[in-house]
Amino acid sequence: MKKIAIIPARGGSKRIPKKNIKLFCDHPIISYSIKNAFESGIFDQIIVSTDDEEIAEISKSYNAEVPFLRSKNLALDNTPTVPVIADAIKKLDLCSDDLVCCIYPTAPLLKPDHLISSLEKLQENPQKNYVFSCVAFDFSPWRGFLINNSEISMLFEEYSLSRSQDLKEVYHDAGAFYWGRARAFSENKPIFHPHSIPFILPRMLVQDIDTIDDWEIAEIKYKLRFIK
Repeated sequence: MKKIAIIPARGGSKRIPKKNIKLFCDHPIISYSIKNAFESGIFDQIIVSTDDEEIAEISKSYNAEVPFLRSKNLALDNTPTVPVIADAIKKLDLCSDDLVCCIYPTAPLLKPDHLISSLEKLQENPQKNYVFSCVAFDFSPWRGFLINNSEISMLFEEYSLSRSQDLKEVYHDAGAFYWGRARAFSENKPIFHPHSIPFILPRMLVQDIDTIDDWEIAEIKYKLRFIK
C-alpha cells in the first residue's frame, strides 16, 4: 500500500497573481507544503499536479516530483479538487487501496505531525474513505444574520437570544489537506460525508488565503508560531 502526497497547484490565480509560488516569509508558499510532506517521513512519493511550467520548476527545485503537466481543462477557476486528484491517481497508475493525501499549496501553517496523526486515523478506520482537516468557526454561525436593504433577518431566529457559549461549536473545512483512499477519489466520492473523519486543527494554524489581507494575516500567524 503506497502513500502518496499530491499537491494541486494550478497557475491561473486571479485575486493573488502567481499565488502558489508567491514568496511567503521569504520562500515560495508551495515550498512549505512540500517541506511538510518530506518532514513527515510517511510518503513514498511527493507529487505536484500543475498546468504551469514555472510552478513545476520551482516545485522540482524543492525535490517534489512533477511527472506530468495537468491538462488545462482541469485547471479552471471552477475545477473541483477531487477530479484533479483522480486525474493524478490515474496518471500515476495507483492501486485502489493506495492512500493519497491532497495537500494544498497554500497551507504553510500545517505541521508534519498533522499529516502523520491524520493518516493514523484513516488506517485505524478501514470502513472510512477520507480524513479531512477542519477548524471551528471563530464566531458562532448560529447567531448569524442576513442584511437585505439595510434590514436584518436572523438565519436561526430560535438562537437570537442565546449566549454564544451555550451554542454548539460549528466547524468548517480548514483547506489544508484531505487524506483518502485512491478508489474514493477515483470514484468521485464526496469528502464532506459520513464516510469521512474530521481532523480538527487549532484556529491559530488555519488561515484561508484568498486576498492580500488573508496573506498578511497568515504571515503574522506563521511568524508568531514558527519564527523564534
